[in-house]
Amino acid sequence: MRFSAFISVLRSVGPVVIGISLGFTLSLLSVNWTEEACYLDGKQGEDVTSGHEGQLKGARKPNSISTINDVESEEDFEPRIVPYKQVQQSPTKKVFRAKYISTELGMRERLFVGVLTSKNTISTLGVAVNRTISHHLDTVIFFTGMRNRKVPHGMFVVSHGDERLIWNMFQNIKYILDHYINEYDWFYFVQDDAYTEADRIKALVDHLSMDRELYMGSPEEFIGGEMEGKYCYGGFGYILSRTLLLRLQPFLENCRNDILSARPDEWLGRCIIDYTNTNCVSEYQGLQYHHYELGKNSDPSKEQSEEFKKALTVHPVSDPEQMYRLHRYFTEIELQKTYDEIAKLQAEIKNVSVVAFEGNRSSQWPVGISPPFEPKSRFEVLKWEYFTEEEIYSCVDGSPKCELQGIDRMDVADVIEVAMVELNKKYKPVLHLKKQQLINGYRRFDPVRGMEYTLDLQLEVVNQKGHSRSITKRVHLVRPLSRIEIIPMPYVTEATRIHIIIPLTLQDRVHVDHFLEVFAANAFETSENAILTFLFIYDPVEAQQVNQNDIFSGVKTQINTYERKYPTVKIPWISVKTETPSQIKFMDIISKKHPVDSLFFLANVNTNVNSEFLNRCRMNSINNWQAFFPIHFQDFNPDVAYHNQQHPSTVDLVKDAGHFDRRSFEEACFYNSDYMTTRTRMVADVQENEEILETLDIFDMFLKYSGLHVFRAVEPALHQQYSYQACNPRLSEDIFHRCVQSNWEGLGSRSQLAMLLFEQEQGNST
Repeated sequence: MRFSAFISVLRSVGPVVIGISLGFTLSLLSVNWTEEACYLDGKQGEDVTSGHEGQLKGARKPNSISTINDVESEEDFEPRIVPYKQVQQSPTKKVFRAKYISTELGMRERLFVGVLTSKNTISTLGVAVNRTISHHLDTVIFFTGMRNRKVPHGMFVVSHGDERLIWNMFQNIKYILDHYINEYDWFYFVQDDAYTEADRIKALVDHLSMDRELYMGSPEEFIGGEMEGKYCYGGFGYILSRTLLLRLQPFLENCRNDILSARPDEWLGRCIIDYTNTNCVSEYQGLQYHHYELGKNSDPSKEQSEEFKKALTVHPVSDPEQMYRLHRYFTEIELQKTYDEIAKLQAEIKNVSVVAFEGNRSSQWPVGISPPFEPKSRFEVLKWEYFTEEEIYSCVDGSPKCELQGIDRMDVADVIEVAMVELNKKYKPVLHLKKQQLINGYRRFDPVRGMEYTLDLQLEVVNQKGHSRSITKRVHLVRPLSRIEIIPMPYVTEATRIHIIIPLTLQDRVHVDHFLEVFAANAFETSENAILTFLFIYDPVEAQQVNQNDIFSGVKTQINTYERKYPTVKIPWISVKTETPSQIKFMDIISKKHPVDSLFFLANVNTNVNSEFLNRCRMNSINNWQAFFPIHFQDFNPDVAYHNQQHPSTVDLVKDAGHFDRRSFEEACFYNSDYMTTRTRMVADVQENEEILETLDIFDMFLKYSGLHVFRAVEPALHQQYSYQACNPRLSEDIFHRCVQSNWEGLGSRSQLAMLLFEQEQGNST
């Protein structure tokens, strides 16, 4: 027992004892056993041991180096002064920094596409090629030999001025070497009578090594078979690497002078083979250049071969219509592949979520869509809107119920149709479902994931035996937000001069005094970069009496008064005679009297204009890009809004004081050049129907005839006093109806009008 206890203690203590002993032993071995020289009383004493010839045999200090001549060198040392010489600094060289970081790092784009076209086909097949591939690829340039021909819109065309095919091919390669060789890794050439599946070409070059000398396409034997090697047939297109073109660059002139050929693709192939020893290949690194030769009058939808379905290029294409049919066919194939990949990913997410911490609850529905927004307080709870197939119970104007129309009606119909398609897809072939009616519908907009829908559908269910019954089924749908895209906007400044146009009729004279008072304080006294122009509108009777009784004489006197008060200010005015006031007719006159680059603000005499709004007018009106139609804040009728109360001197932007008048389109900011372009586009319609100038306003004109963005938004800085508008029945029905609606909605809020009616009923009852 004692021995076993001793052994157990020894086992636990033994390693510690051995470790301590080993540490002491190693420490003793590393000690220096010689003594250093010591000094007594500040004088050098004798060393413990002396060596021959007076050398010290004592141990030296660590990190010191002893030499034979140490003592002698210390005795012979004489200090000397080294004179200071100022270093001459060479002028600093200016460091060149590239404009883009990609240039400085040598980063290049992957694919350049050159389309070989001609003057006879550029407006037909060339346009078709551009429409089918340009929005898939970064750079597409069309090469042709024509000169002084009108270029189709949206195409970048390089003309060499010569119709010789070999010369044009030489110029194409030379143009790329001069302009694009340092910007791209791969160069793809194709004729305009071939269809190219752009996404597949991009995928192909993305998997190729950029440092290879590669000549890839459809290999063909040379005509006659005398020359070894193969060239790439131009009809199916071919890919050239940047490395290959750089190696070919010094010999390009030799190819032009020495190689004779009738075909440009054969000439280029002989040049590449002769000077780079590179043959055309259709397969490289396991990647295949698939192509397909299309028969005459063939229908793409009836082609069933696998080679056709896998093709990168299809040749020959006879006309643009066939090009578009091919594009539709291959787009449908790629779209179906995308749907299959989405379904596969959704299935994988479901399978993985089973083993997650929260189980299936960790995968949100629909799979792959962001989870719903979670409110942090009762004020952040998203509101559901109730609707049926005919009505919606959440209206813009605050009404409890309104008719479902326009885009909302289309939205509901589309959601119901999708729900029925998905239900039948789920239950077929066992059951077939038919919609009888929508019982309840709910929708809400979730800013995180999109529009959510809940539908209670009454369905007729028919089984395989033909028996049917009616059931109620609840379905949930989500219309997810698509990929957000940032659209670059042209640069604008706040220094642009604005020409403010104020049309005046006989009824508007009473408001001029207040308008000029406010405008002078906001613009004249602050030297705002704006010019005020009045447009005096006379009817035929008033125009005949202008010399005896000018209805605008008082306004002209006020204008002269302000011009004398502010010597640097000039207020021009223009007189117009017309029976039917029309914005387009007025602007036709004003447009001719101003430069093309003028910025107009068409306003109303009741509008209070300030610098804040004028700056927003400058920022939101973009030449050749966008027109701005602000929604002003209009005061309610003070007799209604402040019934039995004192009218305030200033009005705040609150719901009981006024509203944003969405029915009014009087104010507009746009450039004269955009107006003139839009006006030109409606000439043909005006020749057929001259009344269109009276039935349309500026907003409708820009909306229907211009290619501009029409930007319409509420504008809190644009304030308009209450005034009853005289609606002209000669204008179009829509404009007249909008004017009447604006007058009605401008009287007061619903609660204020209801209170007046209540008081009136109370008074009548008593």
